Amino acid sequence: MTIYTAKGLCGVDILRMGIYDKAVVLCLRENTAACSRKKAGGNYMIERYTRPEMGHLWSLENEWQTILNVEIAACEAMAELGEIPAEAAENIKKNAKFDVARICEIEKTTDHDIIAFLTNLEENVGADSKYIHKGLTSSDVKDTAYCILMRDAAGLILAGLHELHTVLRRRADKFRHTPCIGRTHGIHAEPMTFGLKLLLWSAEIERDIERLTRAKETVSVGKLSGAVGTYSNIDPRIEEITCKKLGITPVRLATQVIQRDRHAEFVTTLAIIAGTMEKIATEIRNLQRTDIREAEEFFKAGQKGSSAMPHKRNPINCERVSGMARLVRGNAVAALEDMTLWHERDISHSSVERVILPDATINVDYCLHKLTGIVDKLLVYPDAMLHNMNRTGGLIYSQRILTALVNKGILRQTAYVWVQRNAMKRWLEKEDFRTNVEKDADISAHLTKEEIDACFDYTYFLRHVDSIFARFDL
Repeated sequence: MTIYTAKGLCGVDILRMGIYDKAVVLCLRENTAACSRKKAGGNYMIERYTRPEMGHLWSLENEWQTILNVEIAACEAMAELGEIPAEAAENIKKNAKFDVARICEIEKTTDHDIIAFLTNLEENVGADSKYIHKGLTSSDVKDTAYCILMRDAAGLILAGLHELHTVLRRRADKFRHTPCIGRTHGIHAEPMTFGLKLLLWSAEIERDIERLTRAKETVSVGKLSGAVGTYSNIDPRIEEITCKKLGITPVRLATQVIQRDRHAEFVTTLAIIAGTMEKIATEIRNLQRTDIREAEEFFKAGQKGSSAMPHKRNPINCERVSGMARLVRGNAVAALEDMTLWHERDISHSSVERVILPDATINVDYCLHKLTGIVDKLLVYPDAMLHNMNRTGGLIYSQRILTALVNKGILRQTAYVWVQRNAMKRWLEKEDFRTNVEKDADISAHLTKEEIDACFDYTYFLRHVDSIFARFDL
């Protein structure tokens, strides 16, 4: 066995090397234990990116408890309508217990998780268990339970969105008058303020809140209508009463399953939210580049940026948000694929949803928390913003000169040529734009030095900033 040390290697080298040609790399594998699956979480997001409340929501324990809640509510509804004895419903509510390990053990024989679950309940309830699942099919309880889980997950994510929105608004107000250069195509355009960037992001988060609120309503539904949705063995009133008890709305029509356009809307909404977060994270990453460095992630004492280069301050958290957004977009594609099922149902969607629904919600919940912290502690450098704004020797004021000439009666295309020829001298020959404008015979014939000077004032571009903020009650 060959032992390698990390001398001369960076972290990426070690990860790429892994185990090769029976050589072992000592890279403290025990530290990667956080990447193991949660014991009770099934095929869900790795623990490293799972926050406790959302992780618990998607644990197998809570999933089965939610399914049990549906079964109990259905039994109570049947008892209210006199279809089963009230005493039986009480006994079921009191004694219907399950054990995840026991369900898994039974499923090894049944190859059917709901039957394994019902068998486990029967072991604990006794004779009255014959009333559990009466007239129902597996999708009645599982689809309804999953909709409840999506609803509850949406609630947690909405709380995170509101928190991020609050932080963005606070920081936008702080920097509302901090001048910085606006960039289009990555090239300096005209002055704006850093507060406007933050305000723009907060406005998009508002729309994300509206989108998810609608999607939450879309998935807050239930279905207890039997094998192909015809209520062949169950009174439609049981569905209505059960859903009311669970705080959801009965679907107007279903097959054996709740139609998957609802799930697709939910997951694609999460993908849009992830896209918003990636948009914010990518801008911060760009602003943190060494040759710009107008803002950067907070870098705490003791933090290390690179295993090889001690000087590094990397935007690792923003990069994480960007990377995880890709996963949610992949989940959205899978959710869209799930919309098409054979006839009144098949099971091709089930395996997909066991992964994408927990993963997408856990992912977005984590990234919201991470991004909120990034924005809250974002290091902002106004002096660097002002320095960068002045780096092009006044080129950013070209439109002001153009407009001033047009106001003097010069044809726009003629004025454009006059201004552009001086701008190109700055780009290509490093000559001072402002000096050349003042020396240009065509321009100086129509604009005085004082009028040219007035064109090179960045505050002119910011005169409506407060009016924009007022639209957001700030």
